[in-house]
Amino acid sequence: MTALTMKRGLCVGLLSALGGWLYLSRGTAKKDGKGGHEASPTPVRDAGPAHMRDKPAKWDKVDEASDASFPASDPPSTY
Repeated sequence: MTALTMKRGLCVGLLSALGGWLYLSRGTAKKDGKGGHEASPTPVRDAGPAHMRDKPAKWDKVDEASDASFPASDPPSTY
């Protein structure tokens, strides 16, 4: 192995490590007390109309179950 090949390998390895670190540390949630989990990489609001920015005019049991189950792939059992 030549010295040039080893230097290229080292540069690729370091860039990969830096890219991985940047990817994993991106968008960490801020602790602003607006719901969601502190360890979550993206802010997620808690379920229910009390935690919505624009509160709905009508809200029933099916809406509550659907909101609480999101983003699950299965619909709530109240249908």
